[in-house]
Amino acid sequence: MAKNSYISKAVATTFVILTISLIVGIITMVILYNTEISTMHPTPRPTFPSTTTGPPPVMQLPGNLIPESYTIFLQPHFYTRIIEVVNVTSPNQTMLFTGNSTVNFHCVQRTSTIYLHSKDLTVSNPVVMNKDTNEKIYVYAIKHHEDESNFLEIQLNDALKAGGNYSLFLAFRGEISENLEGLYLSSYLEGSPTYEDYTSAERVLATTNLEPIDARMVFPCFDEPQMKAVFHVTIIHRRDTTALGNAEILGSSIIDDDWKYTRFYPTPRMSTYLFAFTVSEFTSIPSPHKRVEIKTFARPEATAAGYTQYAANITGKILTFFENHFDIEYSPKKLDQIALPDLFPGAMENWGLVTYQEGNLLYEEGVSSLLHKADIATIIAHELAHQWFGNLVTMKWWNQLWLNEGFATYMSYFAVDHAEPSFKIRDTYVLSNLHNAFEEDALASSHPLSPPQEDVRTSFEILAMFDSITYNKGGFILRMLADIVGERVFNKGIKMYLWDFRYKTTDQYNLWEYIQKAVDEDGGHFKVAKVMDTWTNQIGYPVITINTTNGEISQKRFLFNDSSESSLWWYVPIRVMSNKSESSLVWLDTSGTVKKDEFISKSGEWILANVNCTGYYRVNYNPENWEHLLTQLETNPERIPLMNRGQLIDDAFNLARAKLVSVTLALNSTRFLHTEREYLPWESAVRNLGYFVLMFDRSEVYGPMQAYLCKQVTGLYNFFRNYTENSEVPKDHSLQCNQITAIEVACSNGLPECVSMARKMFANWMSNSSTNNIHPNLRSVIYCQAVAAGGKTEWEFAWDKFQSSSDTSEREQLRRALSCTKKTWLLQRYLEYTLNPEKIRLMDIASTIKYIAKNVAGQALAWNFIRAHWDYVSLGDGATLIEGVTSRFSTQFELRELERFEMDYDLGSATRAVYQAKEQTQVNIQWVRRNKENVLEWFERETAS
Repeated sequence: MAKNSYISKAVATTFVILTISLIVGIITMVILYNTEISTMHPTPRPTFPSTTTGPPPVMQLPGNLIPESYTIFLQPHFYTRIIEVVNVTSPNQTMLFTGNSTVNFHCVQRTSTIYLHSKDLTVSNPVVMNKDTNEKIYVYAIKHHEDESNFLEIQLNDALKAGGNYSLFLAFRGEISENLEGLYLSSYLEGSPTYEDYTSAERVLATTNLEPIDARMVFPCFDEPQMKAVFHVTIIHRRDTTALGNAEILGSSIIDDDWKYTRFYPTPRMSTYLFAFTVSEFTSIPSPHKRVEIKTFARPEATAAGYTQYAANITGKILTFFENHFDIEYSPKKLDQIALPDLFPGAMENWGLVTYQEGNLLYEEGVSSLLHKADIATIIAHELAHQWFGNLVTMKWWNQLWLNEGFATYMSYFAVDHAEPSFKIRDTYVLSNLHNAFEEDALASSHPLSPPQEDVRTSFEILAMFDSITYNKGGFILRMLADIVGERVFNKGIKMYLWDFRYKTTDQYNLWEYIQKAVDEDGGHFKVAKVMDTWTNQIGYPVITINTTNGEISQKRFLFNDSSESSLWWYVPIRVMSNKSESSLVWLDTSGTVKKDEFISKSGEWILANVNCTGYYRVNYNPENWEHLLTQLETNPERIPLMNRGQLIDDAFNLARAKLVSVTLALNSTRFLHTEREYLPWESAVRNLGYFVLMFDRSEVYGPMQAYLCKQVTGLYNFFRNYTENSEVPKDHSLQCNQITAIEVACSNGLPECVSMARKMFANWMSNSSTNNIHPNLRSVIYCQAVAAGGKTEWEFAWDKFQSSSDTSEREQLRRALSCTKKTWLLQRYLEYTLNPEKIRLMDIASTIKYIAKNVAGQALAWNFIRAHWDYVSLGDGATLIEGVTSRFSTQFELRELERFEMDYDLGSATRAVYQAKEQTQVNIQWVRRNKENVLEWFERETAS
C-alpha cells in the first residue's frame, strides 16, 4: 500500500475554517456538552513534563474515578484515493488523526491525581471542571508513563472530593496506524487494474480495532472493561466518504468543500474496547428485521456483485433467534456489519458496528464453497451472540474473558442450527473445537479457564488469554453444564443473568448464582459453584480410568508428559452406556478410586463412557473393554454413537501420546475406517494421524504409513468418485466435508487415480483460464494437490490467479495452495513475498508461513525465515506463527534451536507459545524415541497383504 501523504497549507487552512464551521453548525452540541471544539491543532504545554519512567501505582487503574460519559470529536486525515497525492514532495509524512474528548466522571474516593490511559498519543490542553460547582480545577502537571501501564497521570492543585462529579477535557493527536491496531488504514483495489494503473486504483479506508486494550491509542480513556460509559461521538471526515459508528446517525452537515461532520446518537453504556468507527467509500444492502435497521457494508464492487447478499439474508434470522432465545431485545437501534480488507482477528463484535475480515462475510455464489458458507454463518452467529455476552453483559476483567468468548462459541451453534439446520453445526464443529482445546490443555504450560486476576495484568498476559482454552474449552464447559442441569433450566438461568446484569460487568460467580437460582426453582439439588469451580479455576482436565471387570473408576489430570503427581481432581459427570443398556448419569466426586456398579460389564459386553461427548475429559479402559469396543467398531460401528466413534479414536491416540495405552491400540482404532462413510470419525482419525505424519514424514516410517492410508481411504474415495469426477458434491453437509477429506487423504498419500484426477482438473482450468469448472467445494484440495504434483508452471498460474482474483474465498484457497509445492525455491520465493504487503497482507503473514511450514519441504525454510524477520512477521499473530512452524519439531537439535530463539528474541505476546512449543518438542522427542519401531512394524504388517 502506498504511504504517500502530506498536510499542506491548504489543509491547515481547512482546519481553521473547520473550527469556525463547527462552532456555527453544531452550537447546540457545544452547549449540551459544555465544552469547546478544538482547532484540531493541539498546542503542547511546555511547562508540563511529557513523560516519566517512574513506576505506576499498579497495573490497573486505582478505581477511585468512575467514567459516566465521553464526548469525542475526532478527525482522521487521510486520502481515500492514492492518486491524489502521487506528486507530494515528502512521501514519508505520516497520516494523522486529531481530536478532543471530554469525559464526565464520578469520584468515589478523594484524590488529587487523575489516572487514565493514553498510548502513542500527543495529549494537550487539559481542563478539569467540577460539574457540581462549575469551577475549573488547576492542572499543574501531566505525565505519560512509558511502561506497560500506558497511564496518563494528571496532577491537580486541588483534590477531587468523594461523591463529586467532574469532567476532563483533553486535546490529542496521533498517527493512523498501518499495523491493524487502534485507528488504522486498510486498502483495496477498485476494479481489476493492470500493474501500470495499480496506484490510481488503490482505495484507502480508516477503521478501528480496539480489543483488548487499544482504545487508549485512539483517545485518552479509562481503558478497562469494567469502566463502562456512554459515548457521544462526532467524526469529521472527507465529503466523499461515509462515517459509521456504534450508534445510528443523529445528523450530518457539510463544513466546506473538503470536509463534513457526522454526529451519532449516544451509545448504550459500554466498555471502551467496543468503541468503533469507520470512514470509507463502502456501500451497503439492508437486511429484513421488524425493529432493527441492519445493513451490510463492503467494497462497492463486492456489494454490486452480490457478495454481501448471503450475510444480509442470514443476519436478521440470527439476530431474531437470539432476541427470542434470551427474551431481551438487541439494544442499539441499528446493526452495521462491514467487510474489511484488513482485520486481525477474523471478526470483532463492536456494539452496533461489527467488523469482519472480507473472507468471513463475503460469499460469491458459484465460487465460494458451501463449507465457506457454513463458516460465514458460524462467525456471524458468534459475533451476534457477543451483542448479549460481552456487550450487554461484560466480564469484569480479562481473566474472565471466557464469559465473553465461551458463551459466544457455545451459543453460535444454536443460532446456526436455527438459521441453517442442514449444516448440522452442533455435530460437526463441536467435536473439532473440543479436540483443539484438549490438545492445548494437555500441556503443563496451559492455564485455567479463569486464572487469578493478578496473573493477567500486562498487555502480553491479556493478549495470551485469546486462545483455544478461552474460546473452545469455555464453550464446551458451558455445554457440559447445560447437559447436567438440562437446557431448559440452563436457559432460564441465562435469561435472568442477562437481564439483571445488563449494561454491567460480571464474573463467573455471578453466572453460577443465577444458574443456581434456576436449578433451585426447578427443585434440583445440584450445587453449581461447587462443581463448576473445579472446571474453571483449575488448570487442565482429567482422564477417567475405568476397569469394567470390577467397576473401579478413578481420575487424574491428563498430561502428554506426566512427570509428576497431581493433586487436582474434578467433579465429573459421566454419561455411561453399554451394548445392553441406554445412557445414564453417574458422578465421580472424589480424587480416589471408587467402585460403581454401572461400570461392571458382563461377559462379551462393552461399556462406553462420556456418551455423545458431553463431558470435558478423556476416558481410558481396561484392555478387555478396549478390545470389545474396537471389535464393535469393526463389526457394527453404528451401534456406537457417531460422536463417540470420533472420540474413541481421539482418546486412543492421545492416551498413547501420554503413555497410558500402547501406540498399537491407537492405530488399531482406525482399522474400521475402510468401511466408515461418516465425517466425524474420519476427521478425528485424519487429525490424529496428522501428528504421525509430522513426526515421521522425514523418516523411513512415512512410506508404509502412506500405503496404509491409501488402503484405508480407497473405499471412501470410491464412494465419492462419481461426484468428484463430475465436479459435483452430495447434498448432505457432513458428506460434503467427508468428500474433501477423501480427496485430501487419497491425493496427499499418492493414490494414483486421485493425483491424476487433480492434475487433470487443474490442467483443464489452465488451458481455459477464463472458465473454472472445478466445484467450489473441491477447489482448495484440488488446487493444493495439483500444485504439489506440478512445478513452476502450475505454481505461477496459481499465483497469477491469486493476484487477479477479487473474490476473497478464491484468494484464500489459492494462497493456501501455493504453499503445497514441493519445490523449495518456490517456497522460499513465497516466503519472501510475505515481506511485501502488496503481495501478502499483514493479517495473512502468520497463516501463510504456517501453511508453508506444514509442508515438509518448507518447514526448515519457514523456521529460518521467521528468525531472520521476526520483528515484522510477528506483528500479526506471533503465537500462531510459533505454533505452526514448530509443530514438526522432534529432535534435540530443534529443541536447542528453540531454546536459543527464546533467549535471543523479544517474544512479546508469543512468550507463552514458545514455552508451550518447547514443552511439546520435548514430548515429541520422547514419543518418537519410544514408538518409532513399533509404529513402523504396525504399518508394515497392515500393508503386507
